[in-house]
Amino acid sequence: MDVLQRGSRRTAGTGVGAGLGVVLALGAGVLVGWAPQVRLDEAVSRALYAGDDRSAFTGVLLEVLTTPGATWFRVVASLPVLFWLGTRRAWRTAAWVVTANVLVGPLTALLKETFGRVRPAFENGGATYDSLSFPSGHSSGIATLVTIALVLAWPRLMGRQRRLALAAGAALVVLVGLTRMWLGVHFLSDVLGGWAFGAAWTLLVALAFDALPGGRGALPRREQP
Repeated sequence: MDVLQRGSRRTAGTGVGAGLGVVLALGAGVLVGWAPQVRLDEAVSRALYAGDDRSAFTGVLLEVLTTPGATWFRVVASLPVLFWLGTRRAWRTAAWVVTANVLVGPLTALLKETFGRVRPAFENGGATYDSLSFPSGHSSGIATLVTIALVLAWPRLMGRQRRLALAAGAALVVLVGLTRMWLGVHFLSDVLGGWAFGAAWTLLVALAFDALPGGRGALPRREQP
């Protein structure tokens, strides 16, 4: 195992532990109704909610902006990547991408059932949903999609490209999370928990498949000119 691989595994392991720790801490706060967390969630929800009387245009715009966190979008976005990996016979790489993508939804749903939190009670927001709230499925979905993209692309990118990729990925993750609160269908801790779980789950799968940079399931490093 070379230095790059050891460093990647150590960083990913730290990320998995931190992400799961955040999910458990926020989930515990949800279960016991920890007052500071509840007050913050409610205050942020009220401040960000676009309103029951929002225009049709605003509603459509928010639905479009939140789409990258949806399961179908994640699947469609992954298909060209999986086809390309298939042409390269990179089966291990394709396997970890599929595993991370397919299972994050059911696992998020299982967490929702475990913590049992109802959604915000806005008339044209969370009150229109029958499903539970913590953690946010769109937030875990977009965190998974972006983490997959970064792990896949990392060996092929150089310094400035990596910084730009991180910034673009973080911006997309934050945007989708904000749309969930603008739409009034999630609390702040739902979004934070979704981000943490999606990233931690994806890194855990990458570790299991040895798909981190330098591993057998990673893309090869880009040749220096």
